[in-house]
Amino acid sequence: MNRKVVAYLLASVILSILFSFCNRPREVLSRKNMEKLMYDVYIAEALIDNDYQNFDTPEKKEALINEVFRKHKITQAEWDTSLSWYSDKIEIYLKMNDSVKARLQRYHKATEQIMNRQLQQERDLAAWSYSPSYIPNNYAFDEIIPKNGFRFRLDTAEITNKIKSAEFDFGFNVIGVPANSNPNLRTMLMLEYKDTIIYRTELINENRNYTLHGQKYLTNLKDTLVLNDTLQKITGFVKLQDRSGKYRNIRLSNIFLGNPNDSLLQDQNSLSMPQERIPMESMR
Repeated sequence: MNRKVVAYLLASVILSILFSFCNRPREVLSRKNMEKLMYDVYIAEALIDNDYQNFDTPEKKEALINEVFRKHKITQAEWDTSLSWYSDKIEIYLKMNDSVKARLQRYHKATEQIMNRQLQQERDLAAWSYSPSYIPNNYAFDEIIPKNGFRFRLDTAEITNKIKSAEFDFGFNVIGVPANSNPNLRTMLMLEYKDTIIYRTELINENRNYTLHGQKYLTNLKDTLVLNDTLQKITGFVKLQDRSGKYRNIRLSNIFLGNPNDSLLQDQNSLSMPQERIPMESMR
């Protein structure tokens, strides 16, 4: 008996829905056409809300909406009538609205991907225009377009031009490292002399200033003779390994390479950092 009642109620609901569609007035748009129109109207309304400069008067806003109506070959009255009719069928209207919103989300995602690709291309072109010795003043590990860091290289002429003192630093300030985390983020400075290579490296795992120290000249004793070894090349980088995207909020600011006396970011603790020397012959 209960099954008959359930079947009867289900059949009644289905017949009611079919009956409502069969009795849709001619001036009311079909569900398919109504969803297409709602989609374009929502986009137009979003454009009006976000482009204040071009839609700063009621006349301009109305003109854009009327352009949507002309595209769909309907009038304002037909839109109002169709909207009112579907609004009375709340379940159907909500399903239509959800369908349109899902399409809008797909459109937004596709548009965002296109914009991100264009932005990345612009950044790549800008990066190619810089010399290998270029060091940015600030750097962000972007959330939208993942970036894993930057590197630089100075030859003898560039060192002479940029490094004026016998002692210098490469340093920066770090913010955005989450508390109690351990990002795979490190910085390194490689100093190449005629007979020696010195590596300075440090892991970045907290928000503070970081400084790597360097010298233009090394003094070595060999067979009672004093040999001055002059710096010939500087290579440095800051690199992040982060496939999860957990650390994309990290920012580097006040990045510099030069005399520590000219910077407010000098970190005295880094001056005592141990150094590793590797003969040039062993690198070949």
